[in-house]
Amino acid sequence: MSEAEAKSPAQSHVRLSVMMNPAQANAGGNVHGGEIMKLVDEAGALSAMRHARAIVVTVAIDSMTFVEPVYVGNVVTVDAEVTYVGRTSIETRVLVTAEDPLTGTVVMTNHAFVVYVALDANGRPHPVPPLVATTPEEEQIMQEAAARQEYRKQQRIKNRPVLPSASR
Repeated sequence: MSEAEAKSPAQSHVRLSVMMNPAQANAGGNVHGGEIMKLVDEAGALSAMRHARAIVVTVAIDSMTFVEPVYVGNVVTVDAEVTYVGRTSIETRVLVTAEDPLTGTVVMTNHAFVVYVALDANGRPHPVPPLVATTPEEEQIMQEAAARQEYRKQQRIKNRPVLPSASR
């Protein structure tokens, strides 16, 4: 692929905002973590698709720690953008905030890095355009993302499951 086809992280940016309702919460009024995780995956996937202009599937979600609770009535905003691309893989950084619309208070609730693989029409891995930094900050973010991807590869090799032998 040529540099002319390369895309910047800003070109993949996605922002989703959703008001949290009682159906998304537990009896204590806290929004279920799974609801937030679903929004994280949706925003990350949209960002990756915007970059690749292809269908993507989730491969990995790095650690997701919930720093602050999200309550019914909060407006959850999920921002995602591409931070790394391989030949067919795409890492997105996803940041989640919750706003109390009555007070205007905004808190960072969690963040995650989500990895996707782009697919062609036959469901096979599909090459994606390169990612190009437009600022020194983006260059730093991309270098950190490349290190995370290398770590993921090493962990995949190290932790590859061994299937038990068939009993005779």
